[in-house]
Amino acid sequence: MAQSEFAEFLIARRAQLQPEEVGLPPGRRRRTPGLRREEVAALAGVSVDYLARLEQGRDSNPSTGVLNALADALRLNDSERHHFAKIALGMEPAACPGTGQAHEQLTETVQAVIDALQPTPAFVLGRRSNILGSNASWRDFATPLGLFDEVADSNLVNYLFAHPEAPQHIRNWPDVADMFISSLRAAQSHWSDDEQLQELIHALQQFPEFARRWHAHRVGPYRSGILQVHHPIRGNVEVEFETMNPTPDQTVTVWFIDRRRAHTPSLRLVNE
Repeated sequence: MAQSEFAEFLIARRAQLQPEEVGLPPGRRRRTPGLRREEVAALAGVSVDYLARLEQGRDSNPSTGVLNALADALRLNDSERHHFAKIALGMEPAACPGTGQAHEQLTETVQAVIDALQPTPAFVLGRRSNILGSNASWRDFATPLGLFDEVADSNLVNYLFAHPEAPQHIRNWPDVADMFISSLRAAQSHWSDDEQLQELIHALQQFPEFARRWHAHRVGPYRSGILQVHHPIRGNVEVEFETMNPTPDQTVTVWFIDRRRAHTPSLRLVNE
């Protein structure tokens, strides 16, 4: 899986770069989007044949120097570099990704924390974006949005892509969708042996928007930000969110509703 993911990442990021972004002239009209393989090879100082082997999954041992050179050539930011190095490490037989069963039950302490946050809405997600627990305020706010409908199956990614009303309720749906896909990418690279996680990702491929965004390989550590929500009862509201991790595969998320008004209707995601 990791070798294929590494190759897919290289191809996807090459396709997303334009010549002018890396100081190259636009040149003639291109049959395919992005940079040519020979252009990336030249920018990274590697041979075209070697880059082809990496993109085709025929080489699984790039050096640190090559990884850094490719990251520079592809103009990766810090979070993308971290992901790039992580999936490269996963190609090595000696690599040790996270193992063990997912923690799907909340401890009494974590449940007490989110209950104590009342009346501020708070909930807990597992590594697969399953809703593991919440307080009464969050359930009151989330239920009219359809987050507990059968089609969502108590999973936020399922809700975003399978629920027909999700794009109507989440006004900045494209940014939120990318955020959760990034979270799934991180989970997949860390818990590559989680069969249920792989089954979820496979099942989501039936939705064209998920498949397109998944294969774009965009990643980022979204720890806080602003959601723009059209609520069936409250109307248009702004939801600031903050997250914290009591365990490696559980995330506590706190929603601050209408604490301030955004200046634009777009989502501002803050990378930490």
